[in-house]
Amino acid sequence: MAKVSIKYIKDLGRSLKNFLSSYWHSGLWHKIVCIFWVVLIFFGVLIYGLGDWYIYTQRHTPLTLGVSFIPDQAETFGLNPEKTMDALLNIGVKHFRLTSYWSDMEPTPGHYDFSTLDWEFAKAAAHHAKIILAIGLRQPDWPECHPPTWIGNEPMSVWQPQLEKFMTAVIDRYKHSPALDSYQLENEYFLKGFGFCTNFSRQRLIDEFKLVKKDDPNHPVILGSSNNTIGIPFGQPRGNIFSISVYVRVWDASVTHRYLQYPYPPQWYAGLAAIEKIFYNRPMMITEMQAEAWGPHYQTITQTSLKEQNNTSNARILKYDFNFAKDTGMKQIYMWGAEYWYYRMTVLHDPSLWNVAKQEFANSN
Repeated sequence: MAKVSIKYIKDLGRSLKNFLSSYWHSGLWHKIVCIFWVVLIFFGVLIYGLGDWYIYTQRHTPLTLGVSFIPDQAETFGLNPEKTMDALLNIGVKHFRLTSYWSDMEPTPGHYDFSTLDWEFAKAAAHHAKIILAIGLRQPDWPECHPPTWIGNEPMSVWQPQLEKFMTAVIDRYKHSPALDSYQLENEYFLKGFGFCTNFSRQRLIDEFKLVKKDDPNHPVILGSSNNTIGIPFGQPRGNIFSISVYVRVWDASVTHRYLQYPYPPQWYAGLAAIEKIFYNRPMMITEMQAEAWGPHYQTITQTSLKEQNNTSNARILKYDFNFAKDTGMKQIYMWGAEYWYYRMTVLHDPSLWNVAKQEFANSN
């Protein structure tokens, strides 16, 4: 079998070489096309090679499997947030990515409401679970940026000091909690094509990073991007950990108006993680692995029929998503959609996703 594969690869390479050679002598534009394809093929082979190397180096690293958990999201599904988190803890979830929405926690200037985040930290600590705490203006879930209404249309010079004051209050309240593992600063900060965010100042991100590290030098800071943008960050600030969001199936509302599956295989992300490891000597993780349905035509999940939801999320797909994430070689993986699994089970009376998740978390402990 190996001989057949080697022969096939040699024949394919010979055919490609002959094709490019003949194409090269056909004119200037043909030369440009040849160069483009040679560079593309070289880059693809390089990424795959680096990816395989990275996966091999990580084979003995223990897996950390967690979920994003957002009480606001649970409430949109008609769920009780506390019962939802209890259910996740009961199936073995020991790692949570939590949010600290500015809009929820400072409803009026200088008056903080930490009640929700307090009970989340208390539950996690009681079960010896660990927390990644998202901080800043841009945090997971629509509309991505979460300013309080009292900010209005004030310029950044006015609201940035107020945001930093709020961030300091959040950090000071939870930095001594035994449940706190790390911070995620400004989720997918430079992603301009999704959400209602208007400020992408690199200097603001640098200032916020310095603020976090000064106020709490004992916990690592995660910075990351979406998988639909360039995966390797350049410039400052450089977090302790780089993260990426991975979405495999989405509804393309702009061009095709149909479901779209991105072509990136797990080795692509493994290759990006390898580059992080080689050039920046820092780990890379998945902070948001798609594991819930994506409704068509801007429909919310609760407006979408179960049959339609199954086009992007069913038991087979969820199992695939868990395996896809693990096949990247990255050992810190946080799934997106935990509230949705519980909604499917308790509201739609379909426990299939919950059962898959229950098995995955049982096997990860």
